[in-house]
Amino acid sequence: MKKWWVFALCLVPLFGWADEKKVLHLYNWADYMKPELIQAFEEQFNCRIMQDYFDSNEAMYAKLKAGATGYDVIFPSSYMVNVMKEQGMLMPLDHDKIPNLRFIDPAYLKFTMDPVMDYGVPYMVGSTGIGYDGSRVEDFEPSWKMFNNEAYAGRMTLLNDMREAIGAALKLLGYSINSTDEAELAQARDVVIGWKRNIAKFESEQYKNGLVSAEFLLVQGYSGDILQAMDENEDVVYAIPREGTSLASDDMVIPVDAREPDLAHAFINFLHEPQNAADNTGYVYYLCPNKASYDLLAEEIRNDPSIFLDPAVVEKCEVILDLGEENAKYIKVWDEIRAAE
Repeated sequence: MKKWWVFALCLVPLFGWADEKKVLHLYNWADYMKPELIQAFEEQFNCRIMQDYFDSNEAMYAKLKAGATGYDVIFPSSYMVNVMKEQGMLMPLDHDKIPNLRFIDPAYLKFTMDPVMDYGVPYMVGSTGIGYDGSRVEDFEPSWKMFNNEAYAGRMTLLNDMREAIGAALKLLGYSINSTDEAELAQARDVVIGWKRNIAKFESEQYKNGLVSAEFLLVQGYSGDILQAMDENEDVVYAIPREGTSLASDDMVIPVDAREPDLAHAFINFLHEPQNAADNTGYVYYLCPNKASYDLLAEEIRNDPSIFLDPAVVEKCEVILDLGEENAKYIKVWDEIRAAE
């Protein structure tokens, strides 16, 4: 009897290990994926998905450089993909394991820093603009100068993202969003410091909820976030400033130390199944550049100029680029902005 008891104890961990599911760890922006797709992947591949969230590319990068490990798929903006690739942080993708790459719309590959998709696959494409409460902001103009308006002091927010906040000021001044000219950056710094005196805070996660509740009346935000807010509050409006703005492709990458690279490839492929891509676009209100998914979208989304941008609007916009060593100039300016009273 005693021998059988010992034998049974030995079997318990064996059977426990046999039943353990693989875990896929994602590092993503908040509210950036339809929950039902997560559940469907877990069921189809008999695994679990765990997510951590970041609110800026710089915060994500800093966490990884500080030693954070264990992620299998990360969702950086394309310019940051280039940084991570150059520093050996990413695993080359095996295209044979992602057959749905054939559905990627080539028209949107110009927004990515890796058009051959060696390291990153486009996930969503969107713009940065202004979200505002149309019932309370009656003097609205589609211009970055709205953040100078003291009438809304304390009821506005700017993104907690140095490239976006400084980039908006650069566009207002008529400069490139990727300028490395120190005099132009100094002017942009002073503009953002002026805005800082009017805003409630720099915010990249909760501004959407604040816009819905009317805590905030005017925000710099990502197109999909503002369109989600419009679903919850009919007074919310999204506008692209006439001076232009940034367009971005957020990509899916696999870090070099991923624990589940095969499952990570499967997940990227899963998200580019045409129906899944359409469902995801319909949930997050960003465009998944999957050409086979377009006919599966609801008509209101197919006809939404905030999702499928007019070419004339695109002409005034820019993609944020990796500036290499010149990025230090932005870090210096951002530090000065944050330190300013």
